Amino acid sequence: MNGANLDDLVDLLGRWASGRGPLYLLLAARLRALVDDGVLAPGETLPPDRALAARLAVGRGTVVAAYDLLQQEGRVVRRQGSGTRVAPLDLSAARSLDGVPANPLLMHILHPPDGVALLTCAAPDEPPPELAEAYAEAAAALSGVRDLGYQPAGNATLRQAVADYYTGRGLPTTPHEIVVTNGAQQALTLLAGLLLTPGDTVLTGSPTYPGALEVFRHAAAVVRPARLDPALDPALDPALDPARPDPGAASVPDVAAAMRDRPALVYAVPTASNPTGSVMPAGARRRLAELAARHDVPLIDDEVCAELCFTGETPPPLAAYSPGSPGSRGFPGSRGEQVITIASLSKVVWGGLRIGWIRAPAALASRLSRLRAVHDLGGEVMGQLAAAALLRRLDGIRRARVAELRARHDHLRAELRALLPSWSFEPAAGGQTIWVRLPRGDADSFAQVALRHGVAVPPGRSFDPLGGHPRHLRLHFLFPEEELSRAVRALAAAWDAYDGTARPAARQPLVV
Repeated sequence: MNGANLDDLVDLLGRWASGRGPLYLLLAARLRALVDDGVLAPGETLPPDRALAARLAVGRGTVVAAYDLLQQEGRVVRRQGSGTRVAPLDLSAARSLDGVPANPLLMHILHPPDGVALLTCAAPDEPPPELAEAYAEAAAALSGVRDLGYQPAGNATLRQAVADYYTGRGLPTTPHEIVVTNGAQQALTLLAGLLLTPGDTVLTGSPTYPGALEVFRHAAAVVRPARLDPALDPALDPALDPARPDPGAASVPDVAAAMRDRPALVYAVPTASNPTGSVMPAGARRRLAELAARHDVPLIDDEVCAELCFTGETPPPLAAYSPGSPGSRGFPGSRGEQVITIASLSKVVWGGLRIGWIRAPAALASRLSRLRAVHDLGGEVMGQLAAAALLRRLDGIRRARVAELRARHDHLRAELRALLPSWSFEPAAGGQTIWVRLPRGDADSFAQVALRHGVAVPPGRSFDPLGGHPRHLRLHFLFPEEELSRAVRALAAAWDAYDGTARPAARQPLVV
């Protein structure tokens, strides 16, 4: 980039250093926005470290750290001798430089490969028949309505239905505590926009939902893993064998110790967790909610998969354990308002129904509504009325969905044990995915081999804030049983090619 373009870039950066937090995070956040918005085009050369540092009056290490962070995210490519360039489109924000998916969900939504069994995006691909019925009911409800339709907090009928849903689960809720969103992903984005500033620390479990990690990184937060359930030690293989620790696994602090550093936010997926399918026990739930109250730290409870527990019973949300709730004890100065619940209908019904919500204290819900009005003035009303109708049918929809998922989960377990007996995993207690550990090797490299055999699998590093879990994969069990069998046969063939230890079962004809 020549001198004139360097000046242009400095003008585009604007008041990049006016936020709070480390300078390299502030610089990376502004450059990230310029790349994502297309202002910095794919292939465009960025200034050398020293030149940009001198022009911005910062140390060279600030620019190097910002460029390195963007390289990890796949937004720039850095090579010795050729400088730093904006990544090409096929190495967008959804991919990292070395081909490891930074977020496999986004990668395969934005660039779906042809002829590949996608074990990456864990979402149902067929809506239930109740969805059409709900839309017919919504159309009838719209007859005679006189309303502008701009409802940033959400349609009143749906907000009441969601409030009734939580009240029915033992958590008294009013419509003023509900904000409807375009799915849970928008709920996370709104919360990050309101609660985080660049440089803030966010604590998450490990492994955790990669879409949340992407949101927090986009907000220029520092994301750190913490042990949310004291019974788990993620420095060891959480799947099975304490004698065989995951190589390179970092020491993960307990959340109680991590809270002393005053994080800005804690994010948890305690029920039918993505990716492990685990369910946090009641004692750990109470402890987590009480820690949030004691330290006055907002705690996001992601309940997107909560209705998919294989027992058929949905545990209480974390907010039910907050001080001030029935059965909880309070802390001095706490009003019991730290826990924020998010959920959607994308897993129990269908991802194409872009309806989610936030349950939060009324004052925070009001601020979120004002922020949402800036973004899109509110969601479309027809889908919200359909969602309200679906909530009235939720028990029947859940029973059918859970029965199907439980059967497919058991089928996948049986196929893995038959064809890939060296792979280890814990059965899921709910949700749509299991967390698998390879006996050796590297999951990132194996994922590339699996792709050549017609199966896309997300490696474990995508689910960890610090890129841990190098031997793990997440597999979903959403396919019909015949398709799951084909996918496992393909994985077995790929493992043979990768591992070099042939097994008779892996020599079966491969059909993808």
